[in-house]
Amino acid sequence: MEECKITELYDLTQTIAAELFEGAEYPWEVLPKIHAFILELGETLPEDRYFKQGDDVWVARTAKVAITASITGPCIIDEEAEIRHCAFIRGNAIVGKGAVVGNSTELKNVVLFNGVQVPHYNYVGDSILGYKAHMGAGSITSNVKSDKTLVVIHGEREQFPTGLKKVGAMLGDEVEVGCNSVLNPGTVIGRRGQVYPVSCVRGFIPADHIFKDRDHVIRRQ
Repeated sequence: MEECKITELYDLTQTIAAELFEGAEYPWEVLPKIHAFILELGETLPEDRYFKQGDDVWVARTAKVAITASITGPCIIDEEAEIRHCAFIRGNAIVGKGAVVGNSTELKNVVLFNGVQVPHYNYVGDSILGYKAHMGAGSITSNVKSDKTLVVIHGEREQFPTGLKKVGAMLGDEVEVGCNSVLNPGTVIGRRGQVYPVSCVRGFIPADHIFKDRDHVIRRQ
């Protein structure tokens, strides 16, 4: 599971939430800590760069937020981020610098690193999306198994119990997910990985590999 470690997936200089990952080895370990972390970090944000909206939503003054967006805290929207028409942020969400949360996209218990794009009809729940990761239109993270049992990460040669009922996808830096794809609970995709459109992905995809289908995961040329 070496390739699933935080150090292998993410550049922590590309998120306001770097301290959230301290002491953790794998990214899913921080999912239960996002709520409390936002509340703590939010109170330290400088008022000349961020304003507080309601009890626990902090928005950078350079961010663009559509008046039709629905945002429930705790939430931090970082500088130059764009929250578009009818975006639905349900809480426990960190939206990184320059990130895009698009029309009818729903977020819940997530960290979006800087430059992430979830711009069209996406659902992202209980997930960590690395620097410049991009989810194509209609692609979603499924975060609960149909039998409601605890999520297990399926690696190439081993399985790793998370101890959590809700785990979506852990996308490394610069991952590209094709349109209308479903990332099943506990999916982990290494840096610069790619997923073909209309895919159903489960388990671990190594860095610099392309997922065409379950039997065809090939190294990028």
